[in-house]
Parts: sequence; C-alpha cells; structure tokens
Amino acid sequence: MARSIWPTLSALMRARLVSDKPLDLDKHGGMAAQKATDIRRALAEVENDARDLRERQRVLENQLLSVSAASWPEAAAKARNVLNLYATGLAPADAHHRDLVAAVFADFARLSSDG
Repeated sequence: MARSIWPTLSALMRARLVSDKPLDLDKHGGMAAQKATDIRRALAEVENDARDLRERQRVLENQLLSVSAASWPEAAAKARNVLNLYATGLAPADAHHRDLVAAVFADFARLSSDG
C-alpha cells in the first residue's frame, strides 16, 4: 500500500510546496492561446500558398498543352516539367528511376549547351 509523503514532511517543507501567492492563470492561458493563434495563422498561410501553387501549376500545364513547342529547347522544357511531376511521385527508395530522371536532365543540359 502506498503511503502519503505528507506526514513525513516537516511543516517548513509543506509551507514551501504550498504558496499563498496566486498564480495568474490568464497569463498562462493567454500565452497558450497566442501560440495556438500563431499556429493557426501559419497553417492557413501554408494552405493558401499550397493552393496558389496548385493553381499556378494548373495554369502552366494548360499552357503547355495548348501551345506546341516551336523548337527542341521548348520541347525539352515541356519534358522537364513532366519529368519533375513524375519524379515527385517516386518513392524515396526508388533510386533506379530517380537516377534515370537525373540522367535525362543531364542529357538535356549537355545537349542544350552543345547547340
């Protein structure tokens, strides 16, 4: 059976544990509420940025679909976009396909600087 430690503590020690000074709970609650508000604002900002990014991506993809490439460099730019979309969907452990994408990008860079 567990015994309470209170009988073994001296009166002086008990007086140190209990204080007559009131604790300002509003201050602590205010800090917690402020942190929660800051987190909600940051999350809303991230969500808005992500929504804006998806919209810009949609606009870019529509432009890439509607306009034919007039040169090999323009076709390579379209291919880079598609490869980037593909690469973002790859599992981190899929080193083979990541290496393949990197090799194609290296070919694009090499061939574009030769021309």
